[in-house]
Amino acid sequence: MNSHPADFAHPLLCAPTPAGWIARACATPDLLLIDHANCEKKAASTALSLMFAYAEDLELAGKMSRLAREELRHYEQVAKMIGTLNVVPQRLAPGRYAAGMRRLVASSEPQREVDLMICGAFIEARSCERFAALGETIDAPMRGLFRGLHEAEARHYKVYLTLAERAAARAGLNLKQRIALFAALEAQLITSPDPIFRFHSGPPGPNDQS
Repeated sequence: MNSHPADFAHPLLCAPTPAGWIARACATPDLLLIDHANCEKKAASTALSLMFAYAEDLELAGKMSRLAREELRHYEQVAKMIGTLNVVPQRLAPGRYAAGMRRLVASSEPQREVDLMICGAFIEARSCERFAALGETIDAPMRGLFRGLHEAEARHYKVYLTLAERAAARAGLNLKQRIALFAALEAQLITSPDPIFRFHSGPPGPNDQS
């Protein structure tokens, strides 16, 4: 798999997951599962944080409440798999991806709300794309787990995208321009060599410290 094959097309993502990342994920499933569990907890936490940040928006709060519950159910599925495979849990330092994406988030409203929703959409969309790739390559029983999660992540990124569209329309902001900025950064983060392996990392670099 090339980093930018001509036939890759996605509503948000500009580049597919590199083959080097997929090979690393299949070679170190324990590390993949542990970080994946962390991602599910972070996703639930993010949804809850947005409910507090925009407490006056009942539509947003309702969508985030449902999303948070589903993310926690996913965490439970991953934790069960960790136990089934006798993986030893460990504390992992976060990778660069989420922090890198949030560098583009505006500090003031109303742009900040739009950017937070765009950022959430990209994180969920990348998860969805990676679950699809792993569902075809990784060993069972993880293959079945990832295939099941793929569909849910597709729904999640669309929830965030819908909220971004609504916030941008309400504020009269240019959504397409912001999406293009996030898309370029996101593609750079997942295709450039990464010093540590994580669920949302780029391909392993020459000084891989994982």
